[in-house]
Amino acid sequence: MTTVAQPPPSKTRQPSKSAGVLRVSFYERVASMLVSLVFLVGFVALLLFIIAVTSRTWFTKTAVPVESIEKAEGRGDHAIGAARDLEPPGVEELERFEEPQMEQSLEAVTDAVSSAPASPEFAEGVAAATTTGSNGLGDPRQAGPLSEGPDLIPRAERWQIQFGSGSLKAYARKLDFFKIELGVTGGGDSNVEYAFNLAKPKPDRRSGKSKEEKRLLMIWRGGELQQADAELLNNAGVKTSGRAQMQFIPADTENLLATAELAKLKGRPLKEVKKTIFGVRNKGSGFEFYVLDQRYRLVP
Repeated sequence: MTTVAQPPPSKTRQPSKSAGVLRVSFYERVASMLVSLVFLVGFVALLLFIIAVTSRTWFTKTAVPVESIEKAEGRGDHAIGAARDLEPPGVEELERFEEPQMEQSLEAVTDAVSSAPASPEFAEGVAAATTTGSNGLGDPRQAGPLSEGPDLIPRAERWQIQFGSGSLKAYARKLDFFKIELGVTGGGDSNVEYAFNLAKPKPDRRSGKSKEEKRLLMIWRGGELQQADAELLNNAGVKTSGRAQMQFIPADTENLLATAELAKLKGRPLKEVKKTIFGVRNKGSGFEFYVLDQRYRLVP
């Protein structure tokens, strides 16, 4: 019987326990430490930069607001006329100066409204008192304090402000933003009664002497805003019946108007301006003045 030798069974190689396991080499460990160190140094440098910037005192040039001052010529208490003559114009000259001229002095307004309410006839009454006289030629300068200066139409005569339409509260907010006070005078009282903080349900009020008032004043000649001013004054407990209503423009607001007017001129002489009409528009959370229209006159 033939015996066939069987091959010895093959030994299966067992996989190593470390097979398939990734190991971090020494090079990789050093590289990662260096990268971490670079990030750490950069972060510390950024913190030091922020600390240096926030703790440093920065000196900046602050723009100084420029106050626009006009010293226009005025005739004071001289009568309106054609030449520099202390005597008022005679009867033969009166026809040339029949146009009413409004004295922009608050004291003159107070004296005039003591016996007459504010109305178009009120201006004519003041004009009549300044044009009677003897045989002189009067004074051709504009109404205003007695002074010499360029031939400018005073701001109170050439400026007109249009606040736009809207609710009474929105109108009051505009007045408060520009720190404009409302006031009345006359009716047998020589003092001025003021109303301010007009957007409040009951605006604040105070009283002052007319001779101490130096601000620019504007007087309505009618319209819805005159009625709005009357309502705001009444809300403050200020009586308006038979009294002249006025708006008092503070110096800062007056300077804003003057700056807007000069920007519109673009180099044109200010003495050529006959009328500047301003509007009010929104700007951020507040308002700003801008020129709606500008009218000019011929000057030598």
